[in-house]
Amino acid sequence: MQHPELRYKTIHVTGTNGKGSTTAMIAAMLSASGIRTGMYISPHLVDYTERMLINGEQVSRSGFAQAVEYTRQFVMIMTADGSEHPTEFEVITAAAFYYFAAAGVEYAVIEVGLGGLLDSTNVIVPEVSVITNVSLEHTDRCGDTIEAIAAHKAGIIKPGIPVVTGAEDDALAVIMQTAAAGDSPIYRLGTEFTCSRVDNGLSGQTICWQEGQELLGTFVLKLLGRHQVDNAALAIMAVKHLSRKDSRITSQAIAQGLETVCWPGRFEWIAGSPGFVIDGAHNPAGALTLRQALDEYFSGKSITFILGILRDKDQRGVVQTLVRHGDAVMVVAPDSERAADPSELLSLVKSTGVADARAAVTLQEAIEQSIKAAGPDGVVCIAGSLYLVGPAREFVCNQ
Repeated sequence: MQHPELRYKTIHVTGTNGKGSTTAMIAAMLSASGIRTGMYISPHLVDYTERMLINGEQVSRSGFAQAVEYTRQFVMIMTADGSEHPTEFEVITAAAFYYFAAAGVEYAVIEVGLGGLLDSTNVIVPEVSVITNVSLEHTDRCGDTIEAIAAHKAGIIKPGIPVVTGAEDDALAVIMQTAAAGDSPIYRLGTEFTCSRVDNGLSGQTICWQEGQELLGTFVLKLLGRHQVDNAALAIMAVKHLSRKDSRITSQAIAQGLETVCWPGRFEWIAGSPGFVIDGAHNPAGALTLRQALDEYFSGKSITFILGILRDKDQRGVVQTLVRHGDAVMVVAPDSERAADPSELLSLVKSTGVADARAAVTLQEAIEQSIKAAGPDGVVCIAGSLYLVGPAREFVCNQ
């Protein structure tokens, strides 16, 4: 394909949680700078076209089809030569790289699919590498220790390329060792730069960002949750590095990007009677972040959960972290062949002491029953898998 990924500058983002939000914030700040910016993410919530965006606009269905069709001819050449057939993700990644090149983007923010070291996206040599955080996930492929998983995340680090990270403890040690081996400058959240929250509400939060002794400014962040403050800190640091070579990236552009960024399905608040929180928390670390945010924004309120988890995820860890005895839970199968059996998930929920727990046959039934259970002043939280969150968000927004 003559290396379409070399025809524009890239930013590479990985991490256990928060990599999608961080990717979206970086892309929004670059777009606000007047830069034609591509963004590649995975998975999608509803439609594959969500995975390729330019200045916040999804690729059209015809554009997506054309990019995949263009890529298919090279797949046919490979297989005809006896090479292994690329995976679905590899094909879409190559198609995205081609699409961005054909569309003339100047920068593309690329989210890792899984891990980093062996990920399809790791053919790029970015301007900056971002590693949000590291916790146990994908242990069947990346190892069963924090250090092993951190080694996969650190696999996106390229010699001499700056690294921005929010990782801590043992994971940070692995990342720092990898960066040092490649003589890659490293910027650590809480050390080289900091970010604090000065105001907070359901309409947004105000944050203050500082690098060393330099106060860059105070910004309004549209995305909610304390965890998004950390993600914003990483995104700002990455963009601040880019600004040293690109004068179009200003504090005003950073402010505009943070205030307008959109990242559906990640602690997304949809006001109503009841109100909905939609979040793709699918592992214990994500569940903990979601629970902390629920406690912060809805202190003292019981939550009505609609919960669907994939069977290859840590279902017990998610349930035990997320659900409290006074909450109500409606379990349903996510839209995936890997969905956990709702009856088994229901038994797991009940084993934690939750009295009001039921299973629904369909997502529509789960939403309708949860609305009744929560009441007009209640809060319904849909979580457990992006394969659940996507269709649920579409249903809630269109009702």
